[in-house]
Amino acid sequence: MASYNALDTTKKILVTGAAGFIGFHLSKLLLQKGVTVVGFDNINDYYDVNLKYARLAILEKFENFTFVKGDLADKTAVDNLFSENKFDIVVNLAAQAGVRYSIENPQAYIESNVIGFFNILEACRNNPVEHLLYASSSSVYGNQQKTPFSTDDDVSKPISLYAATKKSNELMAYTYSHLYGIPSTGLRFFTVYGPYGRPDMACFSFTEKILKGETIKIFNNGDMYRDFTYVDDIVKGVENMLCNPPEADENGDRATVYNIGNNSPEKLMYFVETLEKALGKTAKKEFLPMQPGDVYQTYADVTPLIEKYGFKPSTSIEDGLAKFVEWYKEYYNV
Repeated sequence: MASYNALDTTKKILVTGAAGFIGFHLSKLLLQKGVTVVGFDNINDYYDVNLKYARLAILEKFENFTFVKGDLADKTAVDNLFSENKFDIVVNLAAQAGVRYSIENPQAYIESNVIGFFNILEACRNNPVEHLLYASSSSVYGNQQKTPFSTDDDVSKPISLYAATKKSNELMAYTYSHLYGIPSTGLRFFTVYGPYGRPDMACFSFTEKILKGETIKIFNNGDMYRDFTYVDDIVKGVENMLCNPPEADENGDRATVYNIGNNSPEKLMYFVETLEKALGKTAKKEFLPMQPGDVYQTYADVTPLIEKYGFKPSTSIEDGLAKFVEWYKEYYNV
């Protein structure tokens, strides 16, 4: 039976990566409910910064939003952020994203995802919070054959540095929970898409190329499955967790991890066909072999999420892509 505490709108919440895709949507949802949100982001140029500033412009219309520009890898900046604010809850969504980019630029992942997360953990240790939630990723499952992916599965063989940094976050969070009592929840996100999404993700990049008449690259000859999850489902799931830090286990530790995915993997080619229908245009396609670091499939077991929160992502790929295309055409005036 699901039982959990509803969102307490009197809480002060830090959202790192607030100018990012999921961080923006979560911040917006919380602000609309009257929560005081402090957003922290370094506005890096991994993708178009104009999109990040467009997200921020929406958030800054809310009186209960404060934005602080800074880098997680800058320990002084993080310490100052925590000492100047009394945060009740911290949601760490700032990270260097992308599997393929981690092969080209590993340094960025260590700085943001490992050192940056360490700085957050240290700040939570020295300025105790009620709950730390942080972004992990479905990529921690690597190329395992068993489906659906369960949080009980062995994730000791990451096949990209990005996945390795996300697994390290889970290990670090557990250790800090064990040593210092920080209640922490890791969120293994599964292929999130939607309005104001990341341009490097398939949904966005395919849409852009199809509309321009350019060729899209389809890896592993289209024989891949992804548990595409609409962003509104993701942030609703996170909202349900915010005021529900994990209970102590038999060892007294308060650290847990959840999958947040659609629990309904789609074949990549069906995703492309659905996007073509939404756009009313056929894609030019180039079929290529599997890329290093890519996985064949992702598929979330969300049973614990349903049991604890009575919540399961429910937006179909047809509805989600239609909403994305509507946003894209309006935003880019095409």
